[in-house]
Amino acid sequence: MRATSAAGSSNVTRRCSDVTRTPATTWIAYLCLAGSMALVGSYVGLSKVLVLVFPVFLLAWLRFGIAAVAMARWVRRGPDEPPLNTHDRRLLFLESFFGNFLFSICMLFGVSLSTALAAGVIMAGLPAMVAMMSWAFLKERIATRVMLGIACAVAGIALVSLTKHPDAVAHGSPLLGNLLLLGALTCEASYVVIGKKLTGRVSAKRISALINLWGLALVTPFGLWQALSYDFGRVAPGSWWLLLFYSIAASMVTVWLWMTGLRHVPAAKAGIFTVLLPVSAAAVGVLFLGERFSVAQAAAFALALAGVVLATWPAQRPATTPVPG
Repeated sequence: MRATSAAGSSNVTRRCSDVTRTPATTWIAYLCLAGSMALVGSYVGLSKVLVLVFPVFLLAWLRFGIAAVAMARWVRRGPDEPPLNTHDRRLLFLESFFGNFLFSICMLFGVSLSTALAAGVIMAGLPAMVAMMSWAFLKERIATRVMLGIACAVAGIALVSLTKHPDAVAHGSPLLGNLLLLGALTCEASYVVIGKKLTGRVSAKRISALINLWGLALVTPFGLWQALSYDFGRVAPGSWWLLLFYSIAASMVTVWLWMTGLRHVPAAKAGIFTVLLPVSAAAVGVLFLGERFSVAQAAAFALALAGVVLATWPAQRPATTPVPG
């Protein structure tokens, strides 16, 4: 999930009580949350196809460029939004540096050397990594259940990293690929934690557009360097369509779906839908990329799913009496 949603989730969650909830809107919200996570997993898996067509820096540059055009109307400040202060600008830059630039580079290089199955297992560790970084940097308490989820995530990542990958590229290095995917996971978790420190004064759409522009600026020198020697004429039409899907899904659609769902579902409960990220990534690997499940990979996948459920399942809270307004 692009963690831009986390940057504005607290603001949206506070407004949750003001939105009329009905069974229909709740189920629509669930579908939005599920669709967001399924899209994230699918583009993580399908990016393995794109890195076979485009060099990594060129692919990242094209992705940010396409998304910048699509989100051009989101850049302008809304009538009710205050101007950005220095603190907000610094946080937005760090959000882009970790969550867009470094995440994209580590993820694309990593998936090119590993498999979509491994990427799904490793990225499933996001809730656990966020919990650990929130404890380290924000002094947030880690519940026992979340600690068990962290242990499952670590075990799953270790198992998939130590397992021989028959579907990895012949001349690649699956272990290096998994280390890069772990780096992408760390970048994404940093992105979420930094997002918690944002003031909530900026809309999620505008945050998405601004950090995408920062990502475009950071990767442009490297993208231009690879573009000058790249033969664009050999790219098949299908690859261009896949690139368009990857760009729009990664930067726009997943954020919009997640934010829409959060208007009707508390953030703590919405977290359980991240279980669909590794599921969809694995499904893409098996159904479209011809990857195969080994026994060890299946065990790692089960550990990863257990870690997501333990780390994100909403805690039972005692009922409280509303304070008269």
